[in-house]
Amino acid sequence: MSPPPPPLGRARKREAQLFDPALCDTELVSVRSQFTQGRWAKARALLVGTGDDWDRRGHRVVVLAETPAATAWAREWLLAEPGSADATTLLACAAVFSALRRKATPEAAEEACRRAAALLPADPTPWLGLLMLSRAFGTEEEFSRHFDQVRARHREHHHAHHLMVAKLAERAPAQGHDPLHEVYDFASWAAEESPADSPLAVLPVIAHAERYRVLAAAQGGSAPGSAGPHWSGRRARQVLRSAFDWWLEWEREDHPRNRVDLNFLAHAKLCEGRPAEAAALFHRIGSHATPAPWSYPDRDPHKAFLAARSAALGTA
Repeated sequence: MSPPPPPLGRARKREAQLFDPALCDTELVSVRSQFTQGRWAKARALLVGTGDDWDRRGHRVVVLAETPAATAWAREWLLAEPGSADATTLLACAAVFSALRRKATPEAAEEACRRAAALLPADPTPWLGLLMLSRAFGTEEEFSRHFDQVRARHREHHHAHHLMVAKLAERAPAQGHDPLHEVYDFASWAAEESPADSPLAVLPVIAHAERYRVLAAAQGGSAPGSAGPHWSGRRARQVLRSAFDWWLEWEREDHPRNRVDLNFLAHAKLCEGRPAEAAALFHRIGSHATPAPWSYPDRDPHKAFLAARSAALGTA
C-alpha cells in the first residue's frame, strides 16, 4: 500500500522553497523574514556585515528589496538613520522593483539609485539597480553605460554579467542559430578576463541558454530541438565541457549565486543529452531551483524543473 500524500501545506512550502531568490543564503532568509515584519535592525546588521563583498551585497539587497513592503521599511530605517548608505541603497532598489511592477515611475527609481550611488561611490549595487531598470525601460546605450559603471566597480559582478548576456542574446533573433553571434563572444571574453576561480567561467553556458530562449520565441514558442546544432554543435560542446570541468575543479559553493549557475549548467547538460552529468548537478542544486532557465521557452518552471530532475536522476 502506497503512503498517503504529504499535507498540502508541506507541499506548498517545498514549492515555495524551490524558487526562493535567497537561494542557499540561510542568514538572508532569516533576516528577510524579520524585515517583512518591519524589523529592519537585522537587515542593517546583515548589510554592515556583508561589507564590500559586492556580489553578496548585491544579492542580499536585491532579495530584500523585492519583498512587498521593502519601500516602507527601508524608508522607516532611513528616517531613523538619515544619510545611511545601506538604507538609501535598499530604498533605491525597492524603487526599482516598484517601477518594474508598474507601481512607481522609472524616473523616480533612477533618481533614488543615483542618490544611493553618490553616498557610496565604490558600491556597484545602485548601478545594478539602474541596470535592471534600463533593461526594462532604457535604451541600449543607457544599458551599456550602466553595465560599464557596475564593471568599473567590480569587474566580475555576477548578476550584471548575466543581465548583459540576456540583453545581448536578444539581438538579431532572425539570424537563427549562429555560433558566431556576439553574445557568445562577449561571454567568452568575460570568462577569459576573469581569474581561474571566477564563476564567470560558466557565463558562456548562460549565453547559450539565453540565445536558446530568444530562438524559441522567434519560432513561435517552440523549442529548438535539444539534439539540434544549438546544443550539439562543436562550440556548444566545448563550452559545456569547459564549464562542467570548471565546476568539478572549483565548485565555488561560497558564492551567493552559485545555484543560479548550477541550474543553467544542469539544464544545458540535459539539452546536450548527458543526464549523468546533469544528475550530479541536481544533487548539488537540492531544493534551490531558479525560474530561469527552466521557464525557457515559455514553460512552467516548477513542472519543468521537477520533470528534468526526475529524468536525470532516473526517478521519472
